[in-house]
Amino acid sequence: MKVQWQGQSLRLRIDEAELQRLRDGGEVENRSRLPLGDDCMQRLRLDGAGSAAMTGTVNDWCLVMPRAEVEAYVGRLPCKDGLGYDLAVAGGGALRIDVEVDVRDSARVRGKARR
Repeated sequence: MKVQWQGQSLRLRIDEAELQRLRDGGEVENRSRLPLGDDCMQRLRLDGAGSAAMTGTVNDWCLVMPRAEVEAYVGRLPCKDGLGYDLAVAGGGALRIDVEVDVRDSARVRGKARR
């Protein structure tokens, strides 16, 4: 999983193998060991909930995505768009999270991109 984070915008890009792991009930994670001695981990998983949610702590969090939305997205692959979530934050505002499957990897696995 590739992670891009700037301000209140977070982009998570996964490949087809990671997507399959999610669909099979597993988790996808990105772990960074920091010089301060702590790890920072971001995880993805699916469940039957109707909306996305973030669980965990600042250094170890998980974005839980609705399985039905992900399965509908899989039906559109390969494509450049992804799934987007606006999660409310304390004090107002939101964290925008975009989750995408790498379009090049998806085209390689599934065939030509759809328009």
